[in-house]
Amino acid sequence: MEMAKLQGETRKTGGSRAAQRLRREGKLPGVIYGHGQETAHLAVDAHAVAGLVSGGSHVIELTIGGTAHSVLIKDVQFDHLGETPIHVDFVRVDLHERVTVSVPLEFRGTPVGIQEGGQLDESMMDIEVETLASQIPDTIRVNVADLKLGDILHVRDLELPSGIKAMTSPDAIVCAVRAKVTAETEAAATTAEGEAAQPEIITAREHKEEGAGEK
Repeated sequence: MEMAKLQGETRKTGGSRAAQRLRREGKLPGVIYGHGQETAHLAVDAHAVAGLVSGGSHVIELTIGGTAHSVLIKDVQFDHLGETPIHVDFVRVDLHERVTVSVPLEFRGTPVGIQEGGQLDESMMDIEVETLASQIPDTIRVNVADLKLGDILHVRDLELPSGIKAMTSPDAIVCAVRAKVTAETEAAATTAEGEAAQPEIITAREHKEEGAGEK
């Protein structure tokens, strides 16, 4: 497996002001830990990390002070807008060990249920799997071409590559082909709900008949 490469440099912890200064310089504060070694604070190029994250990279070769480390991008924190990375966590890994990661789902094909008036409802965009660190796939392909109207695809139905185990619940819904909801359907449903909610009205005649019966 050809790993993406990233350069890092050690840094001293200096609080939020030091972190802000790094970000102004185009760098991203982070930490590296794992495998029984001490946690080290570092700084990496912010643009490079953003590219790795958007490209779906998992295990990368991180070089610090001339020493290369095989690391997993464990967590990336973003700003309040959810756009700009502000901190990154790396965990050291052995390429021969099994790790748990989240992998994007790639939906392939057009469901036959579309021709039956349905639409594909994608309930899950990624899935958590366990696999060797050296064999993490970029995506998990999901073939939806054979799905008919009303069909539901669960995690247990996925065809995963050899050596990969799903950690997400097998009963979790990946996608489904459901009937399209039109404006007319919504209006009819609203009307039905309104009618069902109205209380029963007892007329004056019914009151009179009830009174006559009592006499």
